[in-house]
Amino acid sequence: MSFNFSNSKVDILEHLNPEQKKATAHINGPLLIIAGAGSGKTRVLTSRVAYLIQNNIRPWNILALTFTNKAAKEMKHRIAEIIDVSSSEAVWAGTFHSIFARILRIEAENLGYHSSFTIYDADDQLSLIKKVMDSLNIPKQQFSPQAIRSVISACKNKMIGWEEFLRTADTPFEKKAGEVFKEYEIRIRSNNAMDFDDLLLNMVKLLNLSQSILDKYQTKFKYILVDEYQDTNRVQYQILRLLAKAHQNICVVGDDAQSIYRWRGADIRNILDFQKDYPTAKIIRLEQNYRSTKTILKASNSVIKNNKNQIEKALWTENPEGELIDVVECDDDRKEAEFIAKKVMENANDSINKKEIAILYRTNAQSLALENAFRMRSIPYIVVGGLSFFKRKEIKDVLAYLKLLSNPSDDQTLNRIINEPPRGIGKTSLDHLTNFAINRGISLFESFQVANQNNGLQKRAIKASIKFAEFINKFRDLIDNTSPDELAKSFIEESGLLEMYEEIGTDEASDRLNNINQLLTDMSIFFKSNSDLKLEDYLAQTSLATDYDEKDMTQDRVTLMTLHTAKGLEYKQIIIAGLEQGLFPLIRSEFSRDEEEEERRLFYVGITRAKENLLLTYSRRRLKFGEIQNQIPSRFLDEISPELLEYPNRKSLNPNGSRNNEKMNDFLASLSHKTSSPKNKWSGSKNNQASSSEYSQIPNNENYSQLSQNEIKNDNAHLKVGDIVEHSTFGKGRISGLKGAGPKRQAVVRFDSVGRKMLMLKYAKLRVIE
Repeated sequence: MSFNFSNSKVDILEHLNPEQKKATAHINGPLLIIAGAGSGKTRVLTSRVAYLIQNNIRPWNILALTFTNKAAKEMKHRIAEIIDVSSSEAVWAGTFHSIFARILRIEAENLGYHSSFTIYDADDQLSLIKKVMDSLNIPKQQFSPQAIRSVISACKNKMIGWEEFLRTADTPFEKKAGEVFKEYEIRIRSNNAMDFDDLLLNMVKLLNLSQSILDKYQTKFKYILVDEYQDTNRVQYQILRLLAKAHQNICVVGDDAQSIYRWRGADIRNILDFQKDYPTAKIIRLEQNYRSTKTILKASNSVIKNNKNQIEKALWTENPEGELIDVVECDDDRKEAEFIAKKVMENANDSINKKEIAILYRTNAQSLALENAFRMRSIPYIVVGGLSFFKRKEIKDVLAYLKLLSNPSDDQTLNRIINEPPRGIGKTSLDHLTNFAINRGISLFESFQVANQNNGLQKRAIKASIKFAEFINKFRDLIDNTSPDELAKSFIEESGLLEMYEEIGTDEASDRLNNINQLLTDMSIFFKSNSDLKLEDYLAQTSLATDYDEKDMTQDRVTLMTLHTAKGLEYKQIIIAGLEQGLFPLIRSEFSRDEEEEERRLFYVGITRAKENLLLTYSRRRLKFGEIQNQIPSRFLDEISPELLEYPNRKSLNPNGSRNNEKMNDFLASLSHKTSSPKNKWSGSKNNQASSSEYSQIPNNENYSQLSQNEIKNDNAHLKVGDIVEHSTFGKGRISGLKGAGPKRQAVVRFDSVGRKMLMLKYAKLRVIE
């Protein structure tokens, strides 16, 4: 293939602002681009790749890493518009996982894998963990498979193997998790499979395997560009350090103020310490915002300045001043949802398209009240974060069939589909086949092939097992001589899946059948435009697909999503719901400064999604854990400059529009107090963190915490916030919060001896001493 690098007469720098031009035109040496929200970082990243090609850098020597498939596709599309399609396609642009999966398929044998290895998504991983737990007789009721999966993922993100984890395990949970971790690693390897974390870890192992392999990829990737660098974890950091070591031509783009994925391993130190890693690095700040009004940007700046751990920057814009930011107090979460639905209807009447409105919230559970309110008013909406197309059972079954066709060594996949539809191979027969495979040191599929040698099987099971193996082998023989989409269509038709759903005949079965047909159609389209790719290439891109990649955001529907999901998006109007202390910021049983700063960065991200209008809401009461709990407004509201805010229902607030800051700050201080209990050292992963603490919702305000005498029917009814009390064990303390009623009434007490404690008053027997 030949390339004409000078064929583009486009002046790439022409429409860029001065700082964008500097970032684009910097060719050699390390470069850190601090790109504030809405500052055109995608444009700069794309322009920089095009500029490199225009200046005779071979496109195949450029590695551009993104965090979503959508971003990679958009980058290639823009490069093609500026330069040409062939150059764009030659650039190695994609997500970390997709690019490394591509390299690992090439180098698989060097790591002891076959090139047809399977990629396990989170569901596959969880399924294998459950099977491991069953084999080790570890009760799933006592030890959560999800929590164990989170521990394994957190360890891999920190490059900690099962040996080290087991050596330092000091709790029953950690010891059991370590046992599962060990067996999980053995099984996934024997299945010729990798999970998402393995794609990164094995890339590090590959680059450290030999100097010749490292030289090969350092020479290949002479220019490296990384988007969203603040979201990289330590494994990704290690890979980038190794690849960039020879040429030092690494350009990272990111915004430390938008680092919001600490819970899944992202390490903000990677961007904060870039200059230490690359002392000759040039730093360019993109601070001109093209998205939001001046008012919205002033609000975002006034919030984020409260973080100590950051790279200084200040967004500015030439956009209009814009409207003030509305802050609305609602009686409860149901009324909050009704108010938001009513507001959306009003905006629709004002000719604002529904697809230009997004409702953001801190936790997924908040969407229920909003969805109910929207359905009552027949407001069309989409929840981003719902069930992905590729997560549906029938789709995962079809993909599992295709994965087995590609990689028969994958026992996990075979177990999933062997009785979809039923084949007369029951659990007992499958156990015999599995044990036979283990004893002979062969794969489960191989034990199917030689089922007639298995004395534990009945004749019917032997016949069914061999028939299944012959079915798989029949289509494996066609792989090299048949197009992947045609092969898949014939294979799935003969599998019996389609016939099974046709025979069931229900509406649900019909929907599942339609979904399978849609998948097969998608494969046909994929291979028509990628005729040189193989079946495993399609399987890899489906395994790596994200929820956002699949959502159709073009229809005129209001978008509902968590603040984490909203990152990278923009809307004319943003409504952030649930701005209450304990909910946002989400305060757990321990609340460190790092966690507080990440919550603040998340709020900053939410604010900067808004182009023209921003509405903030909170409730005085919220239904939690089956009880109505009193709430206080989020501390983040007090961090926005008051001249930027408008309070439509000001009657519930002080004349200056602020809350009772003195009392609230006392309460916040109590919540931030570090308790004496040690923090779980494996808590860096989302599923292993405690949920929002019930007790962190208790307001430090007598007007909220005092319940009527009709609601309180016990000996502790006389207690109130501020009382100095004595406990038989903890000694003297001060009540800083109350919640609940009757026998469920509880108190937060700050004791002089042990700090903050949550007590059931029914048993605590507190005595007022002052």
